[in-house]
Amino acid sequence: MLRIAMVEKANILVEALPYIRRFYQKTIVIKYGGHAMVAEDLKESFAKDVVLMKYIGINPVVVHGGGPQIGEMLRRLGKKSEFYQGMRITDADTMEIVEMVLAGKINKEIAALINRQGGFAIGLSGKDGRLIEARKLRLARDTGEDSPRK
Repeated sequence: MLRIAMVEKANILVEALPYIRRFYQKTIVIKYGGHAMVAEDLKESFAKDVVLMKYIGINPVVVHGGGPQIGEMLRRLGKKSEFYQGMRITDADTMEIVEMVLAGKINKEIAALINRQGGFAIGLSGKDGRLIEARKLRLARDTGEDSPRK
């Protein structure tokens, strides 16, 4: 049984070799969505994969979402999530909650998961050092949808 498992792992590595060569010393951006951050076994597997990428010479950068977690926190605080054409309407109060969930909770959790798997991760917010600047979004047309995109 152990021998079969080892052969399967070796086959996976052989199959991955062209990709390892292609992306060696490249920076890869990984979008880690809010719905993928729910099951504990999947979160651990994700962190192991990120660490493996670094060990084989690929430079992963994780950009995470958190829509479901934001929605849950808003619900717990008695604030209703509002959407227009699939986009969350974010007033000043909601933005504080969004920042708390994304930068204060999720970001730190992901960095800790990766570090527990032997990696070295730090979490940055888009506000840190003005890494990301944004402006108000104006929607050009009405699609008739007032729910989050799936």
